[in-house]
Amino acid sequence: MSSADNPSRHAARLMLMLLLAPALLWLLGLIVLPHVELGILSMRARVAPRVYEPSLAQFRTFFEEPLYWHTFMRTALMSLAATAITLLLAFPIAWTIAKLVRGQSKAMLFIMCLIPFWVSETVRTLGWMILLRESGVLPAFLVWLGVTPAPVELLYHDATILVGLVYTSMLFMVIPLISALESLDDSLIEAAYDLGGNGWSILRQIVIPHAAPGIVAGCIVVFMLTLGNYLTPTLLGGKSSQWFTEQIYTQFITRFNWEQGAAFGFLLLALSTAIVWAGLKLSGQKFGEVMQKT
Repeated sequence: MSSADNPSRHAARLMLMLLLAPALLWLLGLIVLPHVELGILSMRARVAPRVYEPSLAQFRTFFEEPLYWHTFMRTALMSLAATAITLLLAFPIAWTIAKLVRGQSKAMLFIMCLIPFWVSETVRTLGWMILLRESGVLPAFLVWLGVTPAPVELLYHDATILVGLVYTSMLFMVIPLISALESLDDSLIEAAYDLGGNGWSILRQIVIPHAAPGIVAGCIVVFMLTLGNYLTPTLLGGKSSQWFTEQIYTQFITRFNWEQGAAFGFLLLALSTAIVWAGLKLSGQKFGEVMQKT
């Protein structure tokens, strides 16, 4: 190796570090340090003004108070349900866009998936409130059809929260699925039909295994979005929404109990990490492969 190669190699490494510097600073300043601070806050207790001592009292409070524990479990189960429903609805949409339509029709369907996300989540959620409230469009339409004798309140139910969560998360499931399904060779499906396969066996043995990284990627993103969602459950579920992020907001903003809020946030982070890890293990996927589909 000539000595002239060393300066060029050092220059290439320097250029790489310069290119990576903004991403590394963003990762350190907005992800690593806040989570470290969150962990420190969650493991201390205030004994006097500006005086703290190490303590796990916040975590004991979580397990000793049934409201916190039940809300935590309810949030996890509702998030899992919203993720499963989103997958079931998004898969045929992604299959249609990736395999069944071409040209302008494909672009139009994709744009239709994007249109709701041209406005903020607040506007989208308020739109659902206008549709579903007792004096809204849908209850009036049900009365007009004769389904109900009087307008009914469709807000503030678990089903309403799920509708809002699925609606706000759909695009984040569709895109990874389209990316995974577009790479599926059509000749494999044709060969499977020629060999006597039916639609269900082809879906189970060819399509789903091939789309597994996209499925896992979409489920991870949707689950984390729904688990940490605050606005949609609060507006559509009202005071009875019992969403865990509302408990975190109450501790930080209403009660100014940052230690308890940090403990709740740390528990929510641990839950999302555990669910993602379990999903990767059960599906047999690697994190790097999955992230390539997002």
